[in-house]
Amino acid sequence: MTFRRSPAKQCGAALAAGLLAFLLAACEPTKIPLPGERVSVLQLNKELNSDPSLTDTPVRLPRPYENQDWPQSGGNQAHAMYHLSAGTGAFKQLWSANIGSSADSANRLLAEPVITDGKVFTLDSESLVRVFDAATGKLVWENDLTPENDDDDLFGGGIAVYEGKVFVTTPFAKLIALDEKDGKKVWEVDAPSPMRAPPAASDGRIFTVTIDNQLVVYASDDGRRLWSNTGVEEAAGFLGGATPAVLGDVVVAAYTSGDLLAFDVVTGRSLWSDNLAGRTGGNAVAALTDIRGRPVIDRDRVIAIGNGGVMAAIDLRRGGRIWDNSLGGTQMPWVAGDFLYVITSSSEVVCLTREDGRIKWVQALPPFEDMEDKEDPIYWSGPVLVEDRLLVTGSNGVALAFSPYTGKLLGKQTLPDRSHLPPVVANKTVYMLSDDADLIALR
Repeated sequence: MTFRRSPAKQCGAALAAGLLAFLLAACEPTKIPLPGERVSVLQLNKELNSDPSLTDTPVRLPRPYENQDWPQSGGNQAHAMYHLSAGTGAFKQLWSANIGSSADSANRLLAEPVITDGKVFTLDSESLVRVFDAATGKLVWENDLTPENDDDDLFGGGIAVYEGKVFVTTPFAKLIALDEKDGKKVWEVDAPSPMRAPPAASDGRIFTVTIDNQLVVYASDDGRRLWSNTGVEEAAGFLGGATPAVLGDVVVAAYTSGDLLAFDVVTGRSLWSDNLAGRTGGNAVAALTDIRGRPVIDRDRVIAIGNGGVMAAIDLRRGGRIWDNSLGGTQMPWVAGDFLYVITSSSEVVCLTREDGRIKWVQALPPFEDMEDKEDPIYWSGPVLVEDRLLVTGSNGVALAFSPYTGKLLGKQTLPDRSHLPPVVANKTVYMLSDDADLIALR
């Protein structure tokens, strides 16, 4: 995955005030007419087809609801957030703040912000934790977790806030618990290897995944190790990692080997396993078997997608696929009611039925910044379902909004900077974190 820094920051008040307004922009006329049919950029490279049997089946979604918090990666421990409320009409910028070191050729920004108790918690590319007031953007506290004798080029990890503590996974093979109020260290424990995926927190336990495919579970009160599982180590994978999904007494972990495994949260006993590696051919990126997108637990099912070309719905308790199809991707599927949405590795937003995985609609995304020469690939993040809009953000510094009912493009907006992270939503506020480490709050 290639990260590119923005050539210039565009932080003007006029641009910020219109951010995410998503008013449909008119296309400029072609200066030099060419023979043949003209096709929209959003219709290029369309390989998937909708299921004709769903033509007369309308998409019905649950009503939007107001979530006060987004305390861990994926919104909650199960990664099922459904249909979020953020108000209708245009979004306006509330505030912006810098979280620390930005992404560059050496370091990457991999941690999405998390929000709880009226505060926004961030982790920059050099393991600096900063906390901001969610209403004003004012800095509350910060804590640099980089050990003095460690390499500054190490990056990754993430944050979960739970029971008054801020749990931070680090690339220094440390799991650290900070006091939510002032950022002082409560405890620190060694991990078997570095971590780039954010932790999950549930029922007094912290679930972490290391870069060499080990699931390690710690007690949230004192950091003692409860149990672990060692998977098959892969030689290559995407930057970052998939946070485990937890619901009740089941935790589901995804590894870079394409393995998806379920365990009893108390004993660590294996419940079932599956593999989403697939048989995708093509270039070296397509051949990676990594499950980079977080698995989702929705009611009685686990829904996951692997880069290797398999998306599946699996019975939570017994294992076994309920359905699967040949879709590959690195983003978390988004579930809402009887439908789900996902961005594929082929730069498509796809709407599927939750029941049997049939495709309702497909909308192509521009795969390159330079479509003519097919240069500068665009990395798309999301989607996030907010107030009857599917939001996706691109590494080209563009945000798009689509109708979750038809896939129709609703709007396009240039962002102040490029981003490789999806937006997060809490208390009717949308937060975006740019590659330049600028956190923007919009409502």
